[in-house]
Amino acid sequence: MKKKGKMITLIIAAVVLVLVVLTFSGYFYVKSQLDAKDPSSKEKIIVDIPSGSNITKIGQILEDDGVVSHGKIFSFYVKYSGDTNLQAGKYELSPSMDTQKIVDTLQKGKTVAPDKLVIPEGYTLDQIADKIVEYNPKLKKKEVLSVMDDPDFVNQMIAKYPDTVTKDVLNDQIKHPLEGYLYPATYTFKESNPSAEEIIEEMIKATDLNLAPYRDEMKKQNKSVHEVLTMSSLIEKEATENVDRKKIASVFYNRLAQDMPLQTDPTVLYALGEHKSRVTYKDLEVDSPYNTYQNKGLPPGPISNSGTSSIEAALYPEQTDYLYFLADPDTGKVYFSKTLDEHNELKEKYITNKKSS
Repeated sequence: MKKKGKMITLIIAAVVLVLVVLTFSGYFYVKSQLDAKDPSSKEKIIVDIPSGSNITKIGQILEDDGVVSHGKIFSFYVKYSGDTNLQAGKYELSPSMDTQKIVDTLQKGKTVAPDKLVIPEGYTLDQIADKIVEYNPKLKKKEVLSVMDDPDFVNQMIAKYPDTVTKDVLNDQIKHPLEGYLYPATYTFKESNPSAEEIIEEMIKATDLNLAPYRDEMKKQNKSVHEVLTMSSLIEKEATENVDRKKIASVFYNRLAQDMPLQTDPTVLYALGEHKSRVTYKDLEVDSPYNTYQNKGLPPGPISNSGTSSIEAALYPEQTDYLYFLADPDTGKVYFSKTLDEHNELKEKYITNKKSS
C-alpha cells in the first residue's frame, strides 16, 4: 500500500513538473512571438489593412506579409490586452517592430497612403506618377512611367478608346504618348492595390467620358481630339484664374492665325523636363519640337493634363484682338495687349521694374 502511495505521489509530481515546464515553455514561446520577429531588420513593408477587417484577419495579414511570426498570437494579444481599436489603411511596418509597437501604429491610423487618388489640373505625367506611387506605395515610379510609355499598353488604349486615343499619339516627336490623356480628378478603387495599368486606364476612361459632350463641336470645328487636348494643355499651364482661360485661348488662336510663334514658356520647361519659376534666355534656345519660341504652330502633343474649363476654352475662345499677355508675378493677374509696344510697357511696369526694385 505504501509503495502504491509513493507511486501515485511520483506520478502527480511528474505531472505537475510537466505542467510547470509546459507552462513556462508556453510562456516563453508566446513571449518570443510578441517580440520583434527580426530586431535587426531594416526592411520596410507596406501592409494594407482593408476596411472592415477583424482582429483575426489583421493578424493573418501581418503574418502573410512577414511582419509578425504568428498571426493568431498577435490576435490573442490584441483581444486580451483590450487594444482592439485598430484602423484600416496602408502602413509602413517592419519585422524589427514588436507587437505593441505595431498595435500602437495601427491604432494611431497614421497611414502612408491616402484613401483617394487626387490628380490636380495641369499635372504632367511625371507629377501624376508621383501621385500614383503616393496612393499605392507598392508601386515604383519607374514602373508607372514605363507603363505610361509602353507601346503595347498605348496600342491597347487606342483599341479600347478609339474616339479619344488615336494614332496621333504615336508621332515620333511626342515625348510621352499619353501626356494630356489622363483626366485630372479624384479617383477611388475597389481593389486595395490597383496596378499601374488599372489606374492609368481609369484616367483615360475618364477623359473619354468627359470629352463626349464636345465631340460634335470638335467635328464641327474640324479639330481632332489631339489638337484640342494640346491647346487646352497650353491654356491650363498659363491660366491663373478661370476667367483668363478663354482670353488666353484667344491669344493663342490669334497668333496661329497670323503665323506667329506661340512663344509660351511652359512648352520650353516641358522640353527641358524641369519645373522652374522663371525661364531664362538660354532656356529659350533648347532644341526641341516643343519649344514654341523656335517652332511655329502647336507643339507635337499636350504638355500637361487639363480639366474641363481649359478644354472648353480651347473650343470656345473669346473673340479678341489680343496677341500678347503676361502675368503679374506677385498677384497672378493677367494683362492682355494687342501690340508689342503695349506688351513691352506692361512688361516694364509689372515685371522689369519689380526685379530692379
